[in-house]
Amino acid sequence: MSVMDKLKQMLKGHEKQTGKGVDKAGDFVDEKTQGKYSGQVDTAQDKLRDRFGREQGQDRPPQP
Repeated sequence: MSVMDKLKQMLKGHEKQTGKGVDKAGDFVDEKTQGKYSGQVDTAQDKLRDRFGREQGQDRPPQP
């Protein structure tokens, strides 16, 4: 079992807390870089949410 599989298994059922952590980490990076990389941070946050699950009932935003 890979590390990513283990992480997914641990985080399953805790999508709300995972989402909060992703948001908090992104805000921290934005603050430290003064928003210089906010586009890249937003992309990373979206990919992490896709990878580790979104809150139940929360729809995925439309993909361009």
